[in-house]
Amino acid sequence: MQAWQSDMKWSDKFLPEIKRYLGEYLICAAPTEEDAERNTDLIVLKLDAVRIACRIRRNNYLIRYPYEFTIRSGRPSGIKTELTKIIEGWGDYFFYGFSNESETELEVWRLCSLNVFRLWFNRQIVNTKKTPGIEKTNGDNSSSFHAFDIRDLPGEFVIASRFHEPGMRESNRTIDIVPS
Repeated sequence: MQAWQSDMKWSDKFLPEIKRYLGEYLICAAPTEEDAERNTDLIVLKLDAVRIACRIRRNNYLIRYPYEFTIRSGRPSGIKTELTKIIEGWGDYFFYGFSNESETELEVWRLCSLNVFRLWFNRQIVNTKKTPGIEKTNGDNSSSFHAFDIRDLPGEFVIASRFHEPGMRESNRTIDIVPS
């Protein structure tokens, strides 16, 4: 089994948990008039496709890089990577988390807006004339990625999170949904 397949198999075990968290933020109670006039109790954020990129890292990275999130930016094969796809406009949200020590559930996670990220990323390039983040290479040279510090991005980048650290509070911000 190739390394990426093994990594995907490991991270896919968290998908049921991720879907539960996303349901809390991408589905909301319908306004009273929706219920009364349109038989609607819950509303999903959009009727068209909502694309969510997910990345889960092992717990030892949480200890070393609690504010970092990484996005793959290069492969030796030249195949299009996640960073390129995001900058091209693909993806609406980014779910980024770290497993607990026993790798049975998520200890920390963030739901982030890729629209906010794209705007910030492009502004950084315009203002500084260089690509933001720190480029790093995987130990096996299978890919490179850019590491970003969550604190460098605008506050509206993080939509919701579970982040436990002294001095930090858990965010349970909701997304405003306006029925069409």
